[in-house]
Amino acid sequence: MTGVRRTGKSTCLLYAFVLVVPIVVSGCGHLAEDVEVRSSFRDANNFFNKGSYQDSLKEYEQILARYPGKGDEALFEMGIVYLYPKKEGRDLVKSRESFERLVRDYPESSFRQSSELMLLYIKELSANNLMSASRLNEMDLIKQELGTKDTEILSLQRQLKSLDHTLVTLAAKHKLVDRVLVEKRQRRLTLLSKGDVVKSYKIALGGNPNGPKEREGDNKTPEGIYLIDSRNYNSYYHLSLHISYPNASDKKVAKKLGASPGGGISIHGLHGGWLRGGDEHVVVDWTDGCIAVTNEEIEELDQLVPNGMTVEIRP
Repeated sequence: MTGVRRTGKSTCLLYAFVLVVPIVVSGCGHLAEDVEVRSSFRDANNFFNKGSYQDSLKEYEQILARYPGKGDEALFEMGIVYLYPKKEGRDLVKSRESFERLVRDYPESSFRQSSELMLLYIKELSANNLMSASRLNEMDLIKQELGTKDTEILSLQRQLKSLDHTLVTLAAKHKLVDRVLVEKRQRRLTLLSKGDVVKSYKIALGGNPNGPKEREGDNKTPEGIYLIDSRNYNSYYHLSLHISYPNASDKKVAKKLGASPGGGISIHGLHGGWLRGGDEHVVVDWTDGCIAVTNEEIEELDQLVPNGMTVEIRP
């Protein structure tokens, strides 16, 4: 996955006896600091996964104060925590402030583009919230009129979900799915069985979605025929099915441009349990070129799509 990288290393070199002490102290000091930083990030993420959101935010704030060089990553994670629809409610203002500070104070950060996309997403959410507030009374009246219809609807939804689960189970058991079709323009991933639709999913693409991927770092999602060639159950994005990009044609295009074609393209879920359900992850295209679904959906795809399956990605 060509997403956010969380690795770091420092090397101690021995050039001459007289330089041993200063180099070891400086180089290994950086290594120790990197270990401390990664440990702090793990602690913050563990708090988040346990639902201790305030503790998670405090940990990121401490990282921001102690290690300003990692401030961009801390600010990005804080923006995500504030945005997460937790029990006490998301805080769009503080989330926006975190992303804006990252863009302002760390203009060269690898998190900058993702932060700008998240700011667009927050703007969209804010507009929807205003619209929802103006219709709140209207909706309450409608709910009162519906009365027992709500219960009937919930019952039907449960039945549909049960049927959908049964379909997925049968499709996995009998290996019915034989092809994955990704239609970029429609933001849709479809599982096919002998040309018939088994199930479709809404998706998010690379932040620069128009046109095929040509080089590393262009934030485009590839177009062409590929295979699922591996999967990662320890993915930063919950779980990922790796796509065999680049193929021969992709390498040829990149070579003509004098560039690397890049790699690490996959179908994956969402980081840290963020937005596990619903369609909020597809409001904007935010990946570095991958195809994103919800965590529940990527677990479903893991059952239905084995290694070696063809993936066709259309414009």
